[in-house]
Amino acid sequence: MPTFTVHEPPPRKTESVTSPERFVFVRDGFHFWAFVLAPLWLLLHRLWLALACYLVLSFAIGVALFWIGVSSPVQLLASTLIALLIGFEAPTMWRWTLARRKWKTLGFVVGENAEMAERRFYAEWTKNTGMRADAKPATPPEPKYAAPVWRGAPSPSDVIGLFPEPGKQR
Repeated sequence: MPTFTVHEPPPRKTESVTSPERFVFVRDGFHFWAFVLAPLWLLLHRLWLALACYLVLSFAIGVALFWIGVSSPVQLLASTLIALLIGFEAPTMWRWTLARRKWKTLGFVVGENAEMAERRFYAEWTKNTGMRADAKPATPPEPKYAAPVWRGAPSPSDVIGLFPEPGKQR
């Protein structure tokens, strides 16, 4: 299942606390449309610095490959690899831009799609803040992580690896 990070924008001048409707959920993983239409995807998400870097890098690599006389299939391969890199790193660039704009990362949530992730997040968030979903909280909740399970030292009956019984030959 996809993992989403939840980001809270800084409050507007007229707000004392950020409205929950403005939270942004960024899906981790490969973004197909960032791979296929990188400049448009970057424009859509207002990633201006990333767009400028993408355009300069693509232009510089294209000119360099043309200047040294590389064949067209190799130039196409280079363009495809750059697009593949953008597709894989799109959520990282988005999160980096949000952090640069002073957005706070509230945590992460797992969901089948964005709607399910939002439902899970807001259900837990309203439970932790003790407020209704349409009310504005005083402060956002800190993310809670489960404590690791401590079992102690391994016993002689524990099986590790591919062996069916401890001490027996395969």
